[in-house]
Amino acid sequence: MGGLHVPGAQGGDDVAVAADGQLGGQRPTSGTVRLRDRDLWSMRPAERRASVGGSTGMVFQDPSTALNRRLPVRRILRDPLDVHRRGTAREREDRWRELMSLVGLPRALADALPGQLSGGQRQRVAIARALALDPDLVVADEPTSALDVSVRAQILNLLLDLKERLDLALVFVSHDIQTVRRMSDRVITMYLGRIVEESPAARVTDRARHPYTRALFSATPGLLDPVDPIPLVGPVPSATHPPTGCPFRTRCWKADEDCASAMPDFTAASTPDHRFRCHHPVEEDRSTRDLVTQAVSAAPAVADIPAQQQP
Repeated sequence: MGGLHVPGAQGGDDVAVAADGQLGGQRPTSGTVRLRDRDLWSMRPAERRASVGGSTGMVFQDPSTALNRRLPVRRILRDPLDVHRRGTAREREDRWRELMSLVGLPRALADALPGQLSGGQRQRVAIARALALDPDLVVADEPTSALDVSVRAQILNLLLDLKERLDLALVFVSHDIQTVRRMSDRVITMYLGRIVEESPAARVTDRARHPYTRALFSATPGLLDPVDPIPLVGPVPSATHPPTGCPFRTRCWKADEDCASAMPDFTAASTPDHRFRCHHPVEEDRSTRDLVTQAVSAAPAVADIPAQQQP
């Protein structure tokens, strides 16, 4: 298993993945969150904590605040094993040593406190802790955004290596477009909290069907075939009072009255594992250059479409 996959909620509604807190720590306002085909929020609290804590791992955005600054590295790595009572005392000792080796940390840092480590070393500790219980799923929430540029590539290469070696299912949350494309087997695009497209990573750059996905990836700088980004005009919608219908319609050059009336259901593309939600999807063979010209010519009309905010 590998790549990025956020499972859709019931009926295609919003999905709540608590990537900014503990997994399962925030109840979804709508839809469902399932693990091994079980709804987390139909479980009793104790069962949910055991199920989520014992089979998922979380890598937070900022390792300097995600680690207990009073505990040495070996205690941080052993803590999940102690809490979930995995193995004997001897097996737990062997496991934290194995984890340090797995993420490339020298044994000499076993008694170091997080404040004595570099940012990259702290994130390696955080990754090792997420892997301590041999989880079925690892969620990495912007795992490189708090690191120096020179360290980011090392951590990304480590995650890619671990994904292949351990056969990990990895949900990689990021705003870095190039990183998403590099890390993922599948890419999910969200706009204003709604899933608008799910696509194989190999097709997301120039074969995506949703206008927002195409606009998003067109903004990625390229050296071999540079293209101006697709311009987006019109009002940026409110997250607390989103527009009726499709939330992207106030900035979309293809929007019309149908887009204001309702959010469409998912439509399957011609390629397996590719689906999107759009009344007027981009043609599969349409180049980004064509879309730039199309968006520029439609810009005045887009600006005239009222937002029609919901109460």
